Formats: sequence, C-alpha cells, structure tokens
Amino acid sequence: MEVAEDVDCESKGQQQKRTRRVGLLYDERMCKHSTPDGDPHPENPNRIKAIWNKLQSAAIPQRCVVLEAKEAEDKHILSVHTKKHVDLIRNISSKQFNSRRNRIASKFNSIYLNEGSSEAAYLAAGSAIEVAERVAKGELDSAVAIIRPPGHHAEQDEAMGFCLYNNVAIAASVLLNEKPELGINKILIVDWDVHHGNGTQKMFWKDPRVLFFSVHRHEFGSFYPANDDGFYTMIGEGAGAGYNINVPWENGGCGDADYFAVWDHILVPVAKEFNPDLIIVSAGFDAAAGDPLGGCRVTPYGYAVLLKKLMSFANGKIVLALEGGYNLKSIANSTLSCVKVLLDDNSIHGSSEAYPFESTWRVIKAVRRKLSAFWPSLADELPELLTNQTAPPASYILTSSSDSEAEDNEGPNVISKHLEEVLQDVIEPFSKLKVDGSIQDHVASNSCIWRSELSKVEIWYAAFGSNLCLKRFLCYIEGGQMEGMKRPYLGCADKTPPKEIMWKTFPHRLFFGRESTLTWGPGGAAFLNPESNIQDKTYMCLYRITLEQFNDVIVQENVASFPMNSPLFDLAGLDSVTSEEPHSLQKCWYGNIIYLGKENDIPILTMTCAKSQIEGFKSGEIPLRAPAKNYVNTIAMGLVEGKQLSQEAAMAYLQKASVNPWG
Repeated sequence: MEVAEDVDCESKGQQQKRTRRVGLLYDERMCKHSTPDGDPHPENPNRIKAIWNKLQSAAIPQRCVVLEAKEAEDKHILSVHTKKHVDLIRNISSKQFNSRRNRIASKFNSIYLNEGSSEAAYLAAGSAIEVAERVAKGELDSAVAIIRPPGHHAEQDEAMGFCLYNNVAIAASVLLNEKPELGINKILIVDWDVHHGNGTQKMFWKDPRVLFFSVHRHEFGSFYPANDDGFYTMIGEGAGAGYNINVPWENGGCGDADYFAVWDHILVPVAKEFNPDLIIVSAGFDAAAGDPLGGCRVTPYGYAVLLKKLMSFANGKIVLALEGGYNLKSIANSTLSCVKVLLDDNSIHGSSEAYPFESTWRVIKAVRRKLSAFWPSLADELPELLTNQTAPPASYILTSSSDSEAEDNEGPNVISKHLEEVLQDVIEPFSKLKVDGSIQDHVASNSCIWRSELSKVEIWYAAFGSNLCLKRFLCYIEGGQMEGMKRPYLGCADKTPPKEIMWKTFPHRLFFGRESTLTWGPGGAAFLNPESNIQDKTYMCLYRITLEQFNDVIVQENVASFPMNSPLFDLAGLDSVTSEEPHSLQKCWYGNIIYLGKENDIPILTMTCAKSQIEGFKSGEIPLRAPAKNYVNTIAMGLVEGKQLSQEAAMAYLQKASVNPWG
C-alpha cells in the first residue's frame, strides 16, 4: 500500500521552506546503567550507541541542534513519583547499597540495578524535560531524546519493565504544572511502544489536559505487562474520562497497514478534536520488524508515515523520547527514518502490505464504539467496503510476552540465559514467516522427515482444562473456534480426529492461575500440579493422537507458531519422559511435559507448568485467578458430555479448583 497522498502534500506548493530546527540529545553517561555482572540483556547501552552511530553515519547531527543532557531535579520527578521511590533511585548507586542492590532489584518486575543506574535515570528524565521545554518555548520545532533507561512502565511508586523513572510523564507534568508561561495547556502523548504504557496511563488517568494514546500488543492481558490496564475499556476516570485511549492488538505480527488504519480511523480524528499544544511520543521501536521481544512488523517507512501524520498537529511541535526496542539495526534505522521526517526531508519513500488483519478492524471498531460518546468523530460506523479488506489471519509468533522474557518472574537473567536459543526464530527476518495460513504453511521441506517419522507414533494426550470438551479440542486438530473463544485456531498439519477417546482420573491437583488468556480473555488458565498426591483427584480426557499432532497442539497451546523445521518434542524427548526424567520445552506456560503412565501400552502425556512456576503460584508472585465464565462453562461441558459428572457436580469440582489450592 503506497503512502497516503496527504502525507507530504502540504509541502508540494511551497517554493521556500524554512529549515526546521530539530533538537537531538544523546549522552554516553546513560550507558553507565548496565547489568551488574555484565550479563547480556536486551535493554543495554548498545541500544543508544547504535542509534547515535547510525545518525552520525548519515550526517544527521550536523543538521540538528545537538543538546546537552541535564539531570532532572527531584522536585520535577516528585510531580509523578513518590518520595520513597525517588529516594530509592537517587541512592541506589551509592556504596552503601552495594551489598543489597541485587536483592532490591529482584523485588521489582524486570529490573536490574548497578552503580551507574541513578545517574542514568536522572539524565534520562532530565533530558526528556530539556527537549520538551526547548520545543515548548519555540527554540526548536521538534526534538529527539535518545535516552535510557526507558520510562513508560514506571509507576508512581514502582520501577518495572526495565523502567526506573517515567521520563515522558515527568516532562509532560513539568510543562503543565510548573511552566504555565510556556502556554502548553494540552499535551497528546502517543505511545507506540509494543508494550502498554501502564505507568503513563495511571499518572494522567483523571487529567483531561493529557490525551494518552497507546497502541500495543495485549492479547487479552497475556502480553506484558500482563494485566487488563491496556484493554480498550480503560478510558480514564472523572474529568479524564475519554482522554485515555488504548488500542490493544489481539495478536502479534501487526505491521504498517495495521498501524496506518489505527492512525486514520482513531488517532488522527481524535487529535483534530483535541487540538494539542504539544505532542510527546513514547517512541519505543520494539514493534519494529525483527525485534526479539515485540513480534510485530512495523518498518522504518511505517514509523516515518506515522510521525508525518502527527506533524499536522500542534504546529509540528513534537518530542520523541526513546522507550523500548531491542534489535539494534531496527531501532537505529527506525530512529533515522523519524529524524528525517522531523527535518522535513522532501518525501517518504516506501510501500507496505495492502491490508490490516481482520482482528485489527475488530479492535478499531470496538475502540470507536467505546470512545464515541467522548469524541463525535468516532461515532460513524466504518464502511464495510473498507473493513472487509483484510490480510489473511495472523500467525502466532513465538516471542516473549514480557519485557523480561520471564513470565514466571525468574528475573532479568533469564534473558541472558535463554535469549539466543529461545528467541532465535523470532530474530530471523520476519519476511521468512508467512502470515496467511495454517501450520502446514510454515512447514519447510526438511520438516517432512520428522513429520513422517512422528506420524507413525501414537500417544494419549491427557486434557484437564477446556480440552475436556471435544468440540474445543477439535479446534486444535481441525482448526476453527467454538462459542466463547475469542480467536480461531489454525489446526494441525494432520487434521485426522483422535482415533480413540477415554476418561481417567489422576492424583494431581487442578488449579487456575494467570491474569488472562488469549483465547478466553480475563481469568485464570487451568494448570495441573506436576507433583502427584494421593489425596488429589483430577478428571482427564485422553485423546489418542499421533506424536506429530501432539507437537502441533503444543505449538497452539502456547500461542506460538514458527517455521517447524524440527519438532518441539521428538522421540528422544518421549524416551526421556517415559523414563520418568523431567522434560521441559522452550520457555512457555504449558512447556512442561508430564508422563502419566501407559494405557494399552501407549504412553499418556499431558502439558502443564514447570515446578519453578508452581513455586511462583504458591508465593503469590504469579497470581491465582478464577477462570473466565466461558472458559469454566466449556470445561464443565466436557465433563458433562463425557458422562463424568452432572452439571452441578462439575461446577462444584471447578469451584473447588478455583479457590486457593495452597491455603
């Protein structure tokens, strides 16, 4: 899809153009914040170095006003953070914290700290203030702050998601509350980082002076920060109602066309009504193609178009503050593309895929309906001719659902240990992935060997959750979705139904945990305690399928799809697990294979969480949650249709599993 004609039409009739004054801020002192033991980590000093080197090689600094970084004052940071939090970040790098620093960091979600963290955090926040003030005063037309650590996850009293201070929120608060003479009364904050800006949202939740807009992977609360804060129903409160807009992607793989549609049909019309005095972009580039944590496909061209559309507002007064982005090439190229737009280079060259995903239109419609009472421009229904033009269904890419790649809260070091091996498929160029088919579409020719081999081996797959319902399990085998499910499944390469079905009970504890699931929405997912206990009893439905099909079920169960050139669970894995040796797959929620014995000399296998995750559930680090209504009804349906329990007894059984099993 070519760039919309209005992207650069404003410049076409101008014979003379004033050179835009663009500020550029970079300070190597922010590189002092790094992992304490030098372990590899995606949020590392090379991120901003790569950007700066790219801009230098393109001779960009010579065309800009290069600014010096300044540390923020405590009084400015205190406008959005608590004194306790400010005191901690200010002092964390001092010698008196040397012996306690790692222990303190471990108490936060996805945070590391070292002796350079305080200085870097103060410089990042101060730099955001500096560029925002310069633009607000009119000394600069726009500016880019190449800063770290990032900020949009940091909440009032808590560091999280690699973020120590909320840089963008601090800068916006200073302009609105401490610099009234600058005339900045309304600020539009656009957060295009692939993760929801939970911290920024909360800081302006009731403030109508700030229109906070965030587009992000959400997947019904299963993607980091793994809660409901980023859902489209979260619109602000009190005077701020309607001034908080979330566009939550249901799946990964979203690219330029998806983002363009959101800009054209939500952000741009609302921005016209809001008429901001200044725009601050929480410019995370982890939605870029190739990012190891984001799993989306926005190109440098795509970012350029998004930014160009924003330049129509606030007289082009735009500040970009770096947030996430963990592929060095992607963030460098994306930033360069954006700076060129701010410098008003004549045109934007490139093209993109033709249409958004069907799920993108569904989300856009939901957001427009929810916000139409506040923004009249969103009240009209979008024409079917437009929304019927969709790309094929998204494939589910095996990526991290958190900034830390540690859904079980094992801490930042999990990335250093697993990043290369676990995310290798994601780091491969996304052009190699097809987004328009079933698992068969991802099967390379060299995968035929393992599929042929494993198709001859049978196992019993023992289900204990919603797969107790045959209709639901067939969604994994044949593809499709049943009532109550929020998305369809692609099905197995071999769509042959199970050869046999039987029921058994096993001495394991059933329980429900996590905040939400992609398939069923908010509410816990069913898990089985890997440890057996003669006092426990769980009903399980056994499906006789092939080991090839079991691999495809594993992929879909963990909301992941990738070029299956080799199986996740092969004959060696089967030999290992049937010898009662522990067997865990790549890092995913149902990545632990449990052997439950044999039936008719065929091994019985099930999938649940690892023992380390059980400890997380017991300690409260991973929440226990009652299941969603549709989810529990589907499980009950399976128990009743399988003639194991009456409806009343099934609901009582599930209610028991829904209460704290560790109390």
